[in-house]
Amino acid sequence: MTLSEEELAEELTDGVLTKAPSRLRMVTGRFFRSTQGRIGFAVLALMFLLAFAGPLFNPWTYTDKDFTAFMQPPSPHHWFGTLQTGSDVLAVTLRGMQKSLVVGLLAALVSTALAAIVGAFAGYFLGWTDRALSWVTDLLLVLPAFLILAILSPLFGSGGQWPLFVVMLALFLWMVTSKIVRGMSISLREREFIQAARYMGVPPVRIVFRHVIPNLSSLLIVDATLNVSSAILTETSLSYFGFGIQPPDVSFGTLIADGSKTAIYAPWTFWFVAGLLVITVLAVNLVGDALRDAFDPSSSRGSR
Repeated sequence: MTLSEEELAEELTDGVLTKAPSRLRMVTGRFFRSTQGRIGFAVLALMFLLAFAGPLFNPWTYTDKDFTAFMQPPSPHHWFGTLQTGSDVLAVTLRGMQKSLVVGLLAALVSTALAAIVGAFAGYFLGWTDRALSWVTDLLLVLPAFLILAILSPLFGSGGQWPLFVVMLALFLWMVTSKIVRGMSISLREREFIQAARYMGVPPVRIVFRHVIPNLSSLLIVDATLNVSSAILTETSLSYFGFGIQPPDVSFGTLIADGSKTAIYAPWTFWFVAGLLVITVLAVNLVGDALRDAFDPSSSRGSR
């Protein structure tokens, strides 16, 4: 006996026949059931909103100078006070937050993509491919990344050259993840669906991009999220010493470097930007930890 369309719909409605929830829905549900996930996501969304929508409500831009207010404390006219140059602290802080967030996101995406490709190719092909890629990975692991970026900093220039800085920063963030991806790819290449694709004549490169890397998506998503905070802190450190974002542009690092000189007698030049940096990095780490628990069914926090 077969069910009519109406009877089938009724059975589905009554829950007799139910469709298994998708993996994305389960992960999303576990993520938002986590207190730290909700807090981290809300704070991070607020930081992005503040960075990119805040300047629309501020009468001052980061290039404006108020020659009647040098080193003034917070006031209704300048909510975060002013710098020695007369610049509005709120305006330059929001600009610095924009640049640091963009640099952190792009560097994390590039480094995670590079780790996925190198690790998957090394783990799937093995042989000379694995040895060559592993040699490059081990070499970059022992190179002093900070010193190399400092030496190459004149190439970054100022203004429109910051994308080159993002690429150089990403080149030193992918190696550890690549080794993890390689190990997981070695086990994946022996799975039935990979062997079936190989026997059907699917090209190896296509297998890597369509089967191996997608099956590592949970690891890569978590890694990309955590790499955002690493990239932001690395960019801040480099810019603090003058090797990252170059004037006249600003970032968290350049603002902290300038504010540290006057932090004692003009704390508003330092503590606002330092506080936003700490909050942003903490929020990213909370999101990353919550994602890791959400993707891991065995995690006690993720399963609650």
